[in-house]
Amino acid sequence: MSSFQQARIDLGRQLRQLREAAGLSGKELAQRLHWQPSKVSRLENARQTATEDDVVRWAQAASVPPRTTDLLIQQAIALVERHDGWKQRHRSGLAAIQEDMRDLESRTKLFRAFEPGILVGLLQTAEYARHVFSKVKRLYSAPDQIDAAVRVRMQRQEILYDRTRTFRFVVLEGALHTRLAPADVMRGQLDRLLAVSTLPNVQFGVIPFNQELPANPVHGFWIFNEALVTVGTLTKDLLLRDPDDIAFYTGAFDDFAAAARFDDQGRDIIIRVLDQYRKDSAL
Repeated sequence: MSSFQQARIDLGRQLRQLREAAGLSGKELAQRLHWQPSKVSRLENARQTATEDDVVRWAQAASVPPRTTDLLIQQAIALVERHDGWKQRHRSGLAAIQEDMRDLESRTKLFRAFEPGILVGLLQTAEYARHVFSKVKRLYSAPDQIDAAVRVRMQRQEILYDRTRTFRFVVLEGALHTRLAPADVMRGQLDRLLAVSTLPNVQFGVIPFNQELPANPVHGFWIFNEALVTVGTLTKDLLLRDPDDIAFYTGAFDDFAAAARFDDQGRDIIIRVLDQYRKDSAL
């Protein structure tokens, strides 16, 4: 067992003890926090990484003394920092990573994402996601949780239908051509993009090949509200909270969005690529 997983187990055990000391069942605590009961179980059983916000709210609901709360916060911050490394992140399991993402998304009202070479997880079909997770498992020797990871990723997508949230996605046209799955799966994936792009709270933009780019698309990034930017690399996930970093990435996103085609123009590009996949399959 890795030291990261052991630390997560230790924190989960402490959270359970504090809940029990307060005389609360898992269901009662979840009701106080307006969480699903399954989240309480996942945190206590180390199937999800507790964030600083999670432990603060947990401590408040369980009337935990300030000193103990401070110690819990320190542990949670240390876990998040260690969780960024690819070894710890993927040893915890593909499904656990998806649960962490779902929890972060539940606290977000404005989503902005730029991806140069892959289609955004919230927009993936189950078949496309399965091929993506298979490649992740091979690259990182992650535990074989592909079915569970696909299931949670599909559950994450329910948030797209919450009209109180706004989603802005921008991809390079190359992401539509990048074959992370067989041609028939790619066709289904592009059909999915056509459907999701019509949702009133979703803006999906494509930067066509013939459009000059405003900057070098070195990597993808996500912006959650105005509070957090996540940048994924092959070996580490960067979690950026500094206001200057957030402002920088917000400006970069706006520049990429200005170069993108949205609505019918964006869908025209998707349809063109979809037709190419159909022609390729007919050969």
